[in-house]
Amino acid sequence: MKIVITSAGTDLAAQVDPRFGRCPYFIFVDPDTLQFEAVENPNVAAMGGAGIQSAQFVTDKGAETVLTGSCGPNAFQTLQAAGVQVIIGVVGSVQDAIQRYKSGQLKPTAQPNVQAHFGMGAGTPGQAGGQGQPMGPGFGMGMGRGMGRGMGRGMGGGGLPEVGYGAMPGVPGTGPAAPGAGPTTPDQELQLLKQQADLMKQQLDAISKRINELGKKKGE
Repeated sequence: MKIVITSAGTDLAAQVDPRFGRCPYFIFVDPDTLQFEAVENPNVAAMGGAGIQSAQFVTDKGAETVLTGSCGPNAFQTLQAAGVQVIIGVVGSVQDAIQRYKSGQLKPTAQPNVQAHFGMGAGTPGQAGGQGQPMGPGFGMGMGRGMGRGMGRGMGGGGLPEVGYGAMPGVPGTGPAAPGAGPTTPDQELQLLKQQADLMKQQLDAISKRINELGKKKGE
């Protein structure tokens, strides 16, 4: 049996990434032996359809169950059609998630918990995005090609990864959630929002680092 976990890193100590379609890595694991393979998500910078493409990607690699923080309707339907179970609201380290799954603490869900395009970088707060969704906080970053990638107009950042956020349950200004969306319990929602806040902090740190790098180059 093979399960797949959305991850912010390449090993079992990494944190579960709350995004399915645009997570940095997928970690495929045999829960019985703990043998795993970390694979970079080829769809993290996709202009559209990242959820569906990522769902097809993990299905093609033989995953039978997905563990993630959030899953949108398009990805959810694609996974369900392929017979892949989806478990949402997963937080903590990848290794912890595996142990909780093995002990039966994590159960499959019957519906997605975020709207479509969740996880895409946002443009200027308050402006309409390219996908017709209300804008949330965050900035779409380029992938080293100097091209902004966001829901509207991103900021080109050479060599910086895309880190962005669409709708976040319960957070004003981040776009409406899908009907019936959101973590199943207040504790799960709290953990998910904390995790998203940590990722946004990482984004700001990356922006500050890039600003310093560009400032030094300009002064040379």
